[in-house]
Amino acid sequence: MNTAQATKDMVRAKYAEIANQDKATNASSCCGAGGCSTEVYNIMTDDYTQVEGYNPDADLGLGCGLPTQFAGIKKGDTVLDLGSGAGNDCFVARHETGEDGRVIGVDFTPEMITKARANAQKLGYQNVEFRQGDIEALPLTSDIVDVVVSNCVLNLVPDKRKALSEVLRVLKPGGHFCISDVVLRGGIPAALRASAEMYAGCVSGALQESEYLGIIHDLGFEQVSVQKRKPIIVPDDILARHLSAEEIAAYKASGVGIFSITVSATKPAARPEKADLKAACCGPNSACC
Repeated sequence: MNTAQATKDMVRAKYAEIANQDKATNASSCCGAGGCSTEVYNIMTDDYTQVEGYNPDADLGLGCGLPTQFAGIKKGDTVLDLGSGAGNDCFVARHETGEDGRVIGVDFTPEMITKARANAQKLGYQNVEFRQGDIEALPLTSDIVDVVVSNCVLNLVPDKRKALSEVLRVLKPGGHFCISDVVLRGGIPAALRASAEMYAGCVSGALQESEYLGIIHDLGFEQVSVQKRKPIIVPDDILARHLSAEEIAAYKASGVGIFSITVSATKPAARPEKADLKAACCGPNSACC
């Protein structure tokens, strides 16, 4: 992809197609990117079936983690899901936040929004809504969200720094995010990164883990923590589509890795204005003034 817009157009088209596929087709693919492997059923996703709030109609088998597991969602929270798809993580979050909370899903693809809204209507949820929008320019006002979650989506966004800065903007002071995503350790062969299939399959759009975490730190988030890390083992029949036998052997011997990480971080709490600080510390005989 030569431009960010071309990448977005490709991702939107691919996920429009995915929205109309059945779960079995998606789950046998690499994040929905077409036929994945005869060696494994799915190389990315975690099992949601025992998670409270799980709805099978909303599970397209496209994730790479369980971000709600570590999100610390409380009753009454406002939760935002980035790249909400058919609504799977939104409905899990809704179980945690309860009827008094609010859940907002944002997705880039109109077909996904339609599917998610239909699922919410079937479930009778009045406090779950879905908005079409770009994660790099979220359709939300600032400082309104308690918790942001996302599952294997930011790796598809061309400008990850801008997307994470948007997360910072919409979070309330002291709010936090928990995001599952695909990252790299070491250099991945160019043939894999250049493949549109592997991009829609969450691999070639991934950053190095150190760069990914560095952006989070640079933006000013606090309490940055990798809650879970798991290796993604790409089967030989996938590698063979992009690499020769000799290149596959070299790739395996290189120590290069593709990983799913679940990372959490907190937006700094609001700091008192200088006048408030002065009033708080200054008494009639206080030296701090």
